[in-house]
Amino acid sequence: MNYKWDLTRMFKDEKEYKDTIDKVNKKLDEIIKYKGRILEDENTLYELLELDNDIDFLVSRLYVYAYLSFYDNMADVKFQQYKEECNSLYIKSASVRSFITPELLECDFSLIEDYISKNKKLEKYKVALERMFRNKPHILSEKEEKILSDVSEIMSTPDDAFSALNNVDVKFGKIKDENGEKVELTSSNYTKFLSSKCERVRKEAFKKKHAFYKNHINTLSSLYIGQIKNDVFYSRTRKYNSVLEANLFSDNIDPKLYKTLIKITNKNTKYLKEYYKIKSSSIGKKMHMYDTYLNTSKVVEKNIKYEDAINLVNEALKPLGEDYLNKFNYLVNNRCVDVFPKDKKRSGAYQWGSYKVLPYVSLNYENNMDSVSTFAHEMGHAMHTYYSDENQDFLYASYPIFLAEIASTVNEVLLSEYLLKNATDKDEKIYYIIEFLDKFKATVYRQVMFAEFEDIVHTHYENGNSLTKEYLCDTYLKLVKHHFSPSVIIDKDIQYEWSRIPHFYSSYYVYKYATGFISALIIADRLLNDSTFKEKYIKFLSSGGSKYPLELLKDIDIDLTDEKVINKAFELFNDKVSMLKDLESGE
Repeated sequence: MNYKWDLTRMFKDEKEYKDTIDKVNKKLDEIIKYKGRILEDENTLYELLELDNDIDFLVSRLYVYAYLSFYDNMADVKFQQYKEECNSLYIKSASVRSFITPELLECDFSLIEDYISKNKKLEKYKVALERMFRNKPHILSEKEEKILSDVSEIMSTPDDAFSALNNVDVKFGKIKDENGEKVELTSSNYTKFLSSKCERVRKEAFKKKHAFYKNHINTLSSLYIGQIKNDVFYSRTRKYNSVLEANLFSDNIDPKLYKTLIKITNKNTKYLKEYYKIKSSSIGKKMHMYDTYLNTSKVVEKNIKYEDAINLVNEALKPLGEDYLNKFNYLVNNRCVDVFPKDKKRSGAYQWGSYKVLPYVSLNYENNMDSVSTFAHEMGHAMHTYYSDENQDFLYASYPIFLAEIASTVNEVLLSEYLLKNATDKDEKIYYIIEFLDKFKATVYRQVMFAEFEDIVHTHYENGNSLTKEYLCDTYLKLVKHHFSPSVIIDKDIQYEWSRIPHFYSSYYVYKYATGFISALIIADRLLNDSTFKEKYIKFLSSGGSKYPLELLKDIDIDLTDEKVINKAFELFNDKVSMLKDLESGE
């Protein structure tokens, strides 16, 4: 088995890559000729939209290829150049085409409908155009749109700088592992050490990692405050009431859903605290923050090879059906997965791809159960992409981030339920229940805490208040205390944790992990209890972004605007907590 991905599916060699850049530049020269005449007639509009769509397709492929190449080795000068080259092309493309939307929005939508009736080929653009016209109150003049496009590269500086510091320049130093040997602490192995059965290792890893962020807190605070200022600038320039509204608008999500999610989560922190009381009782002392990732069962962490992980996940995903598994294994066996960590490779795990090219998954596989779960998760993303690309036009194949975490989490939940069902003794059951509860904590409680932090600090700045490193750290520390105290000892270094979260540079993103997990719990339950539901679910995966996310969820009978749906997830968490308590007490 080859453990490296094959990016030549996108571009077979450097010549094809460079030729495609030239092709895009020629098409940009061509599209500018439509300026001032887009609405001339239905055929001109169709020609313009086809050319615009073609440019989007090519720029997207170039962009993904450049970044995946760069992420494979972030110190490689050639791919750093590719990344910058494609960033510049992306900016140029947006700038050249900035006249299109303002010019289209000069007319009433009734004219567009008239053109569609005269040229049926325009029908495929109808939904995209309806969404564009929905944005009309937030679209600026052509001149203003061009200015925003031109400055966007500059505005990405906080994210770019954070990424460089967090991935390339980061040095945590060495710690002593369980055997007393000095090993380099990295972003990839941090979770492994934080899950160690040895308290000294957990504590040392926690202290070492947070020391790096504490020592760089001035720089990191400046970068994040710069990001917040960017967010507020864009939301105000585009005439939104808030950054929250601006970030939820494209998905047609009412900000009330975001606030409700935070409210319900805060009301249910009692279940999380009860969980940590049980874990503390199991280890005979009150837990510290660096203990919270510890699986307190007596089961020894299994060493699970990647090949065994593939087999295990295949068994767990059987409720999804034969077609799903055939496609799943085709991706695994055809160099779509980059498996193991290596020097200068981007940390973490992710999935990305280009339309009509097989999706790519990057792992940093560590031969443990967490890595198995991550593999199932990222392959869920890949399968969502696979089905969407197979069934949707390029215009609608890309599903919104709001939906992106659902398919991945369904896979994780199915894996968890499979492992629990097939556990052979009490300790093994305890192990898998804790794994599930920790996953829930990480994906719902923790992400909603992040979401609340984002909303507090953005709102603070929007209300005319200044942001400082002290305010950011104090705000985060208060939220941690609300979620964990008094069941867990709150180590002061946890106040710096916010500064290492990459998703804060994609504002108001993290709450979607929580809504995705909640949706996934319901979907997984139906898949396990209704064999006919898989057809409905596969249709959901095949829908891409053809409708707004809440509409697509309602098509499979999930209504996230209903508070009962969110509360149901916490009830399920509490059920598992009760199950754990009974097992620990021997009942």
